[in-house]
Parts: sequence; C-alpha cells; structure tokens
Amino acid sequence: MWKACEAGHITASALVIDPSRGRVLLTLHRKLRMWLQMGGHCEPQDASLSAAALREATEESGIAGLRLLPGGPVRLDRHPIPPPCHCHFDVQYAVLAPPDTAHAVSDESLDVRWFPYDEVAEVADESVVRLLEATRARL
Repeated sequence: MWKACEAGHITASALVIDPSRGRVLLTLHRKLRMWLQMGGHCEPQDASLSAAALREATEESGIAGLRLLPGGPVRLDRHPIPPPCHCHFDVQYAVLAPPDTAHAVSDESLDVRWFPYDEVAEVADESVVRLLEATRARL
C-alpha cells in the first residue's frame, strides 16, 4: 500500500475530463518527463483509494471542485517504475472538472495542458490511451 514497499505498491490516479467532455488535462511529469494523468502515492490521511485519487488530481491540477465519475475505478494498471521501487499497481479513476475552471502547474509537473481526445495518443503512452478509452466508455 505504501511507497516504502519497494517491490511494488498501490497508487491512485485520475483522468481529468473537461466539462464539455471533449478534452483531458494531462501533466508533464517532472521526473518521468511523460504526459500522464494526475495521480500518485496514497497518504495516511486518505480514507480510501478514491479519496487519494481525488486529492492527487486536485493537488496536481490546481482545480478545486473536481467530481469523481460514478461507478468506482475506471481501470487498473500495472507498470514498471524507476528504482528503487519496481512496480505501481495503479487504481485509475476519472474526474469531471467544474465549468469555467482554471488549472495550475504543481511542483511535481513541468506543465499541465488540455488535450482533445484525438491528440492523446500522440503525446501519451498506451496506459493513458487505455484509461481514456475506458473513461469514454463509462461516460
């Protein structure tokens, strides 16, 4: 469950969907230098995985008032990560941004930007594309 487990641990993430449901907000991760959904490690104060995902999405996007898409996690993903840890078991959610919202770049990001659905595959890896597909099916 915790980052201290170097063999692998659970993370929680969320794909931020704009109110018109035509774009997603991705973050250019500072360490990985990849466009990804918002997310990260669980903290002791998180009451649930969905709470962790919502907290991470809010912190990394700078958007207040995000709402979890009903129905629980959108998908589960397992991916390798750089040492000292080896694997993330990512529980992935989707969140809807409120209308007329502004985003901000957090300390964990180099950039945060909206991408139309059809541009995601050009900038992000397959795990983000699969998350977008699952989210669109849920919408």
